[in-house]
Amino acid sequence: MNSMVNVEVGSNESGQRLDRFLRKYLAKASLSQIYKIIRKDLKVNNKRGKAEMLLKEGDLLSLYISEDEIKRLSEKTEKSTAKKQFTVVYEDEQVLIVYKPSGLLTHGDGKEKKNHLANQVISYLIDEGSFVPRMEKTFTPASCNRLDRNTAGLVIFGKTAASLRLLNDAMKDKEKIKKFYLTIVEGSLVETLNLDGFIVKDTSKNKVTISRKRLENSKEIATIATPIKTVKINGRDYTLVDVQLLTGRSHQIRAHLSSAGYPILGDCKYGGKRHKGISADSEGQLLCAYKLEFGSLNDRLTGLSGKIIEIEPKGKFSVIKKELFG
Repeated sequence: MNSMVNVEVGSNESGQRLDRFLRKYLAKASLSQIYKIIRKDLKVNNKRGKAEMLLKEGDLLSLYISEDEIKRLSEKTEKSTAKKQFTVVYEDEQVLIVYKPSGLLTHGDGKEKKNHLANQVISYLIDEGSFVPRMEKTFTPASCNRLDRNTAGLVIFGKTAASLRLLNDAMKDKEKIKKFYLTIVEGSLVETLNLDGFIVKDTSKNKVTISRKRLENSKEIATIATPIKTVKINGRDYTLVDVQLLTGRSHQIRAHLSSAGYPILGDCKYGGKRHKGISADSEGQLLCAYKLEFGSLNDRLTGLSGKIIEIEPKGKFSVIKKELFG
């Protein structure tokens, strides 16, 4: 007969389905193993549990599995040694907002699994003591928005499971969290553009196209581009533009502006060019998520309610912006 191990549900696990909790807690177990455990080797508060039941803080899970088997099936979060490249812009007990520099992935991919923003943030939170992996069963702090590698700007992280859920819900409501980007486009933009349409992604090329009609696998998009200042240098027009993202799709701003005739300076993938007469290297899109406006928020997000978080672009973007627009 197997020994028994008790697991108490903490505040960061509350609200999860039983099967999803176990898939995280026993990360190396197959799906069939998880459901077999639920049927035969587990009780919740001394009663048989169902896969779809929602767990509450304080619930006691009794696993009739040996400690060695649980250790084998578990996957513990280890402290990352990734060098910190981000800057903290805002922090309270529930939320962390950071500035991600251009060139840094928000999350890992097949080529880069360690040195990315999410790992750097986890390492930071461990160092400051607000995240203790050994005290958590399934939760890891995570972001509720993502920026492309070469897009700089503000990324929001939930420090607790409850705040992360609230942030993810708020992100779906454009009145609760408004996202603004700063960019430099080619051409003279004199009036605000209210752009809509549909976006289709070609994953093999990592590129999107914009369509006026709904196509198979397309997603609806909306973007507002407002000119701030236009200059003419060496016979070429450039416009500093504020962009409000109403829907958040990969490459949306880059492709949408390009389709309207205003490609982002240096964004060769979507029609932008490197131009002589600009001293800084203008290759790679000049795009920065520079401002977040928060509406009325409650519960664990009250610290953000009504706030505007804004930063100035840094690095290459800052140099080119100053050279072109003063």
